[in-house]
Amino acid sequence: MIERVSPRRRGSYGIDAPIAPAFLAGLVILYVVLAIVTGRVVFWLCVPFILAVEAWHLWFTLRGKFVVWAELLDGLRLRGAERILDLGCGRGAVLLMAAQHLTTGRAVGVDLWRKVDQSGNSAEATQRNAVAEGVANRIELHTGDLRALPFEDNGFEVVLSNFAIHNISGRAGREKAISEAVRVLRPGGRLLIVDVRATGQYQAQLARLGMDDVARRGLAWWFQPARLVTATKPQPGH
Repeated sequence: MIERVSPRRRGSYGIDAPIAPAFLAGLVILYVVLAIVTGRVVFWLCVPFILAVEAWHLWFTLRGKFVVWAELLDGLRLRGAERILDLGCGRGAVLLMAAQHLTTGRAVGVDLWRKVDQSGNSAEATQRNAVAEGVANRIELHTGDLRALPFEDNGFEVVLSNFAIHNISGRAGREKAISEAVRVLRPGGRLLIVDVRATGQYQAQLARLGMDDVARRGLAWWFQPARLVTATKPQPGH
């Protein structure tokens, strides 16, 4: 059994949805100006609320997700020889934690490397983080669309995704990404998706595809509104 991996990181993982904190900072400036110009107390009262939301978002992306995924990965009880796929791996937050659970296995990340989804997002940034975390020899990085994964059928024991699939526009596109995740998963393999919206859709699609043990649940109270969707691919003949 691989020892539990610490959520503390050595790499640099950027900020998820970087436009959000910039937007919130702009709102703070706007309400301060309105408060000064109008003299209305209500505008001052909005400022600490917005600052609290901004602080939560930054903690959520810089620390919270690592705490949650450390627990989720530990719960998989990996042997160390698995092939793991991270859908929308970004700068490697989940991918590299998964790689630290491996010995002879391989953690594979796929992404389109869009900076609007994560600040500084690039394969080069992920590779640098892999070196910092000491797992550069256990990972592979691929550029690819989650709706058309560049992998063979039944190639992975575990498929993971963190805050990625909701970025695909359109219900049909997200369902295609879920179908692709199931396609590349080996029979008996496990799927874990953490996302902030459309998780009910993921759950329904997995059920339509005949997956076993399909479930959806909340995570820590401070990790709202994220939900975890899990499923297992049936063995032949089951």
